[in-house]
Amino acid sequence: MAPLGLADWYLVAAALPVGSFVGVVIDRLPAEDNVFTGRSRCEHCGHALSAVDLVPLASWLATLGRCRYCRAWLGWFYPGVEVTALVIALLSLAVDRGAEAWVDAALGWWLLALAWIDWRDLILPDALTLPLILFGLAVGGALQPEGLADLVGGVVCGYLVLWAIGWAYRRLRGREGLGMGDAKLLAAAGAWVGASGLPSVLFGAAFVTLLAAGGMMLAGHRVDRHTALPFGPFLALAMWLVWLFGPITY
Repeated sequence: MAPLGLADWYLVAAALPVGSFVGVVIDRLPAEDNVFTGRSRCEHCGHALSAVDLVPLASWLATLGRCRYCRAWLGWFYPGVEVTALVIALLSLAVDRGAEAWVDAALGWWLLALAWIDWRDLILPDALTLPLILFGLAVGGALQPEGLADLVGGVVCGYLVLWAIGWAYRRLRGREGLGMGDAKLLAAAGAWVGASGLPSVLFGAAFVTLLAAGGMMLAGHRVDRHTALPFGPFLALAMWLVWLFGPITY
Protein backbone atom coordinates (compact mmCIF):
# COMPACT_ATOMS: atom_id res chain seq x y z
CA MET A 1 0.00 0.00 0.00
CA ALA A 2 1.34 3.42 -1.00
CA PRO A 3 2.08 6.00 1.71
CA LEU A 4 -0.58 8.58 2.50
CA GLY A 5 -0.81 11.41 0.00
CA LEU A 6 -2.06 14.93 0.54
CA ALA A 7 -5.67 13.99 -0.30
CA ASP A 8 -5.47 11.17 2.26
CA TRP A 9 -4.33 13.54 5.03
CA TYR A 10 -7.18 15.87 4.08
CA LEU A 11 -9.55 12.93 4.57
CA VAL A 12 -8.18 12.30 8.06
CA ALA A 13 -8.47 16.00 8.89
CA ALA A 14 -12.06 16.13 7.61
CA ALA A 15 -13.24 13.09 9.56
CA LEU A 16 -13.98 14.74 12.92
CA PRO A 17 -15.79 17.80 11.46
CA VAL A 18 -17.82 15.51 9.21
CA GLY A 19 -18.58 13.35 12.23
CA SER A 20 -19.85 16.43 14.06
CA PHE A 21 -22.19 17.20 11.15
CA VAL A 22 -23.34 13.57 11.04
CA GLY A 23 -24.23 13.94 14.72
CA VAL A 24 -26.36 17.00 13.88
CA VAL A 25 -28.12 15.00 11.14
CA ILE A 26 -28.82 12.12 13.55
CA ASP A 27 -30.13 14.55 16.15
CA ARG A 28 -32.27 16.79 13.97
CA LEU A 29 -33.47 14.84 10.94
CA PRO A 30 -35.89 12.48 12.76
CA ALA A 31 -37.41 15.53 14.47
CA GLU A 32 -37.72 17.24 11.05
CA ASP A 33 -35.50 20.11 12.21
CA ASN A 34 -33.32 21.91 9.67
CA VAL A 35 -29.85 20.39 9.81
CA PHE A 36 -28.17 23.37 8.12
CA THR A 37 -29.56 26.29 10.11
CA GLY A 38 -30.25 27.04 13.74
CA ARG A 39 -27.82 27.55 16.58
CA SER A 40 -26.64 24.55 18.57
CA ARG A 41 -27.68 24.81 22.21
CA CYS A 42 -27.05 22.98 25.43
CA GLU A 43 -29.96 20.58 25.86
CA HIS A 44 -29.95 21.24 29.62
CA CYS A 45 -29.71 25.03 30.04
CA GLY A 46 -30.54 26.11 26.49
CA HIS A 47 -27.48 28.36 26.19
CA ALA A 48 -26.41 28.99 22.59
CA LEU A 49 -23.05 27.36 21.92
CA SER A 50 -20.21 29.43 20.48
CA ALA A 51 -17.54 28.30 18.02
CA VAL A 52 -15.17 27.41 20.86
CA ASP A 53 -17.82 24.99 22.21
CA LEU A 54 -18.19 23.22 18.87
CA VAL A 55 -14.63 22.16 17.99
CA PRO A 56 -15.07 18.45 17.24
CA LEU A 57 -13.93 16.22 20.10
CA ALA A 58 -11.51 18.86 21.47
CA SER A 59 -14.26 20.99 23.04
CA TRP A 60 -15.77 17.94 24.71
CA LEU A 61 -12.38 16.84 26.05
CA ALA A 62 -11.48 20.34 27.26
CA THR A 63 -14.60 20.52 29.45
CA LEU A 64 -14.49 16.82 30.41
CA GLY A 65 -17.81 16.32 28.68
CA ARG A 66 -19.67 19.07 30.52
CA CYS A 67 -21.45 22.24 29.41
CA ARG A 68 -19.27 25.34 29.99
CA TYR A 69 -22.30 27.29 31.17
CA CYS A 70 -24.31 24.98 33.43
CA ARG A 71 -21.76 22.17 33.97
CA ALA A 72 -24.34 19.52 33.08
CA TRP A 73 -23.02 16.23 31.70
CA LEU A 74 -23.35 16.25 27.89
CA GLY A 75 -23.11 12.52 27.30
CA TRP A 76 -21.11 10.47 24.82
CA PHE A 77 -23.25 10.96 21.72
CA TYR A 78 -21.30 13.60 19.78
CA PRO A 79 -17.79 12.38 20.63
CA GLY A 80 -18.97 8.84 19.88
CA VAL A 81 -20.19 9.81 16.41
CA GLU A 82 -17.07 11.88 15.73
CA VAL A 83 -14.67 9.10 16.73
CA THR A 84 -16.66 6.58 14.68
CA ALA A 85 -16.40 8.90 11.67
CA LEU A 86 -12.62 9.04 12.18
CA VAL A 87 -12.45 5.23 12.38
CA ILE A 88 -14.43 5.03 9.12
CA ALA A 89 -11.89 7.34 7.43
CA LEU A 90 -8.95 5.29 8.71
CA LEU A 91 -10.51 2.01 7.59
CA SER A 92 -11.16 3.55 4.18
CA LEU A 93 -7.48 4.49 3.93
CA ALA A 94 -6.49 0.97 4.97
CA VAL A 95 -8.24 -0.26 1.81
CA ASP A 96 -7.84 2.56 -0.74
CA ARG A 97 -6.06 5.83 -1.40
CA GLY A 98 -7.00 9.16 -2.94
CA ALA A 99 -10.43 9.70 -4.47
CA GLU A 100 -11.48 6.08 -3.91
CA ALA A 101 -10.81 6.39 -0.17
CA TRP A 102 -12.94 9.56 -0.11
CA VAL A 103 -15.81 7.66 -1.75
CA ASP A 104 -15.40 4.78 0.74
CA ALA A 105 -15.50 7.20 3.67
CA ALA A 106 -18.40 9.23 2.28
CA LEU A 107 -20.46 6.05 1.97
CA GLY A 108 -19.43 4.99 5.47
CA TRP A 109 -20.41 8.36 6.96
CA TRP A 110 -23.77 8.32 5.17
CA LEU A 111 -24.48 4.81 6.42
CA LEU A 112 -23.38 5.80 9.92
CA ALA A 113 -26.15 8.42 10.02
CA LEU A 114 -28.73 5.93 8.76
CA ALA A 115 -27.66 3.16 11.13
CA TRP A 116 -27.62 5.41 14.21
CA ILE A 117 -31.03 6.92 13.40
CA ASP A 118 -32.59 3.50 12.86
CA TRP A 119 -31.09 2.10 16.05
CA ARG A 120 -32.35 5.04 18.11
CA ASP A 121 -35.62 5.98 16.38
CA LEU A 122 -36.54 2.86 14.34
CA ILE A 123 -36.79 4.81 11.10
CA LEU A 124 -34.73 5.10 7.92
CA PRO A 125 -35.53 8.56 6.51
CA ASP A 126 -36.23 8.84 2.78
CA ALA A 127 -34.14 12.02 2.85
CA LEU A 128 -31.08 9.78 3.31
CA THR A 129 -31.98 6.47 1.65
CA LEU A 130 -33.28 7.79 -1.69
CA PRO A 131 -30.34 10.12 -2.48
CA LEU A 132 -28.01 7.26 -1.54
CA ILE A 133 -29.47 5.26 -4.43
CA LEU A 134 -28.71 8.06 -6.88
CA PHE A 135 -25.25 8.58 -5.37
CA GLY A 136 -24.44 4.88 -5.81
CA LEU A 137 -25.58 4.82 -9.43
CA ALA A 138 -23.55 7.95 -10.17
CA VAL A 139 -20.41 6.51 -8.58
CA GLY A 140 -20.89 3.17 -10.31
CA GLY A 141 -21.51 4.84 -13.66
CA ALA A 142 -18.33 6.86 -13.27
CA LEU A 143 -16.08 4.03 -12.06
CA GLN A 144 -17.46 1.09 -14.06
CA PRO A 145 -19.97 2.22 -16.69
CA GLU A 146 -20.07 -1.30 -18.15
CA GLY A 147 -21.54 -2.55 -14.86
CA LEU A 148 -24.38 -0.01 -14.68
CA ALA A 149 -27.01 -2.60 -15.69
CA ASP A 150 -26.02 -4.76 -12.70
CA LEU A 151 -26.39 -1.74 -10.40
CA VAL A 152 -29.83 -0.83 -11.75
CA GLY A 153 -30.83 -4.48 -11.40
CA GLY A 154 -29.53 -4.37 -7.84
CA VAL A 155 -31.77 -1.41 -7.01
CA VAL A 156 -34.87 -3.21 -8.33
CA CYS A 157 -34.00 -6.58 -6.77
CA GLY A 158 -32.97 -5.06 -3.46
CA TYR A 159 -36.25 -3.24 -3.03
CA LEU A 160 -38.44 -6.10 -4.21
CA VAL A 161 -36.76 -8.75 -2.05
CA LEU A 162 -37.39 -6.97 1.26
CA TRP A 163 -40.74 -5.61 0.11
CA ALA A 164 -41.86 -9.19 -0.58
CA ILE A 165 -40.53 -10.45 2.77
CA GLY A 166 -42.28 -7.60 4.59
CA TRP A 167 -45.52 -8.24 2.71
CA ALA A 168 -45.42 -11.97 3.52
CA TYR A 169 -44.69 -11.25 7.18
CA ARG A 170 -47.66 -8.89 7.44
CA ARG A 171 -49.94 -11.47 5.82
CA LEU A 172 -48.78 -14.28 8.11
CA ARG A 173 -48.37 -12.42 11.40
CA GLY A 174 -50.74 -9.49 11.02
CA ARG A 175 -48.12 -6.89 11.96
CA GLU A 176 -45.08 -5.14 10.54
CA GLY A 177 -41.84 -7.09 10.52
CA LEU A 178 -39.76 -5.12 8.04
CA GLY A 179 -40.36 -1.50 7.17
CA MET A 180 -40.13 -0.07 3.69
CA GLY A 181 -37.09 1.88 4.88
CA ASP A 182 -35.22 -1.43 5.00
CA ALA A 183 -36.31 -2.18 1.44
CA LYS A 184 -35.10 1.24 0.26
CA LEU A 185 -31.79 0.76 2.06
CA LEU A 186 -31.28 -2.61 0.37
CA ALA A 187 -32.14 -0.92 -2.93
CA ALA A 188 -29.37 1.56 -2.13
CA ALA A 189 -27.06 -1.38 -1.44
CA GLY A 190 -27.91 -2.70 -4.89
CA ALA A 191 -26.96 0.66 -6.38
CA TRP A 192 -23.52 0.37 -4.80
CA VAL A 193 -22.63 -3.33 -4.94
CA GLY A 194 -24.95 -4.50 -7.73
CA ALA A 195 -27.38 -7.38 -7.85
CA SER A 196 -24.43 -9.78 -7.63
CA GLY A 197 -23.43 -8.32 -4.25
CA LEU A 198 -26.89 -8.38 -2.64
CA PRO A 199 -26.72 -12.01 -1.37
CA SER A 200 -23.55 -11.14 0.55
CA VAL A 201 -25.18 -8.03 2.02
CA LEU A 202 -28.25 -9.97 3.14
CA PHE A 203 -26.24 -12.88 4.53
CA GLY A 204 -23.86 -10.54 6.37
CA ALA A 205 -26.69 -8.45 7.79
CA ALA A 206 -28.63 -11.52 8.96
CA PHE A 207 -25.50 -13.01 10.54
CA VAL A 208 -24.64 -9.82 12.46
CA THR A 209 -28.28 -9.46 13.55
CA LEU A 210 -28.16 -12.95 15.06
CA LEU A 211 -24.88 -12.10 16.81
CA ALA A 212 -26.43 -8.90 18.21
CA ALA A 213 -29.51 -10.76 19.44
CA GLY A 214 -27.29 -13.37 21.06
CA GLY A 215 -25.20 -10.67 22.71
CA MET A 216 -28.33 -9.00 24.09
CA MET A 217 -29.51 -12.31 25.55
CA LEU A 218 -26.13 -12.94 27.16
CA ALA A 219 -26.30 -9.43 28.65
CA GLY A 220 -29.59 -10.33 30.30
CA HIS A 221 -32.01 -8.66 27.87
CA ARG A 222 -35.12 -10.56 26.88
CA VAL A 223 -35.21 -11.20 23.14
CA ASP A 224 -38.29 -12.82 21.61
CA ARG A 225 -40.59 -12.44 18.61
CA HIS A 226 -42.00 -9.22 20.07
CA THR A 227 -38.59 -7.55 20.46
CA ALA A 228 -38.13 -4.59 18.10
CA LEU A 229 -34.62 -5.01 16.71
CA PRO A 230 -33.85 -2.64 13.82
CA PHE A 231 -32.41 -4.29 10.73
CA GLY A 232 -31.06 -1.08 9.18
CA PRO A 233 -27.82 -0.85 11.20
CA PHE A 234 -26.86 -4.39 10.24
CA LEU A 235 -27.76 -3.82 6.59
CA ALA A 236 -25.66 -0.65 6.63
CA LEU A 237 -22.62 -2.42 8.13
CA ALA A 238 -22.85 -5.36 5.71
CA MET A 239 -23.32 -3.02 2.74
CA TRP A 240 -20.21 -1.01 3.61
CA LEU A 241 -18.07 -4.10 4.15
CA VAL A 242 -19.18 -5.63 0.85
CA TRP A 243 -18.41 -2.32 -0.88
CA LEU A 244 -14.93 -2.24 0.67
CA PHE A 245 -13.92 -5.87 0.30
CA GLY A 246 -16.24 -7.31 -2.33
CA PRO A 247 -18.93 -9.99 -2.07
CA ILE A 248 -18.44 -13.33 -0.38
CA THR A 249 -17.04 -15.93 -2.78
CA TYR A 250 -18.32 -19.48 -2.56
